[in-house]
Amino acid sequence: MGFVKEFKEFAFKGNVIDLAVGVIIGGAFGKIVSSLVEDVITPLLLNPALEAMGAENIAQLSWNGVKYGSFLSAVISFLCIAFVLFLIIKGANKMKKEEPAAPAGPTQEDLLAEIRDLLKNK
Repeated sequence: MGFVKEFKEFAFKGNVIDLAVGVIIGGAFGKIVSSLVEDVITPLLLNPALEAMGAENIAQLSWNGVKYGSFLSAVISFLCIAFVLFLIIKGANKMKKEEPAAPAGPTQEDLLAEIRDLLKNK
């Protein structure tokens, strides 16, 4: 019974759930970026070049059976995702403002000495 309880504590920690949500959102974001590359960037930037090479989309580009078009598409997707993550992290770091250290108050010894002096004066 201890193993099941330990697994339950692990599985339902906040960090694990946050990680699961991040993976799901990351997968969805990957699909969005793939669509952006295949449906927007490629037609805008590469269509004249692709038509000259006889391919409808970038994934069809190949040379001697090597599909380098799919690789180029993956590289463009990676660069888009890396750029967006860079912007997100940069924004998050800007939002984190380090608070200045609180001024040091009197130490316990100082307070005790002050109490002693007050008691002496009575």
